[in-house]
Amino acid sequence: MNILAFMKPKINVTYMCEDNTVREAIEIMRKCRYTSIPLLSKTGKYVGTITEGDLLYTLDSVGRGEVSNIKVSSIKRHRDYEAVNINETMLVLLSRASNENFVPIIDDSNQFLGIVKRKELLDYFFEHNFMVL
Repeated sequence: MNILAFMKPKINVTYMCEDNTVREAIEIMRKCRYTSIPLLSKTGKYVGTITEGDLLYTLDSVGRGEVSNIKVSSIKRHRDYEAVNINETMLVLLSRASNENFVPIIDDSNQFLGIVKRKELLDYFFEHNFMVL
């Protein structure tokens, strides 16, 4: 069993680029209805995680009229989900997934490959009776 078996590939993941504006980010979040999504550089490297709270804090700080002028890369993020390398062990993946809704997956050059959702991991382990009671 390896990380690739659980990974949702980048092409199927909602993410935003650091050159998106805050207004664009709000629209992306509104459309997908997620509370957090990966943030990527122009070259596809994983930069961090944008949350609804980050956007709300920015909106409150600068006002509605300014969100079209501010790039997502310039806003303060509360915290970023720590990425896991595609070659890492399942134990590391499980450890990270216990604290987040998803785990960003990267390669050796920090290129974003996709995500593993905590729910997918839990479903697999429940289905295969890996529960420890």
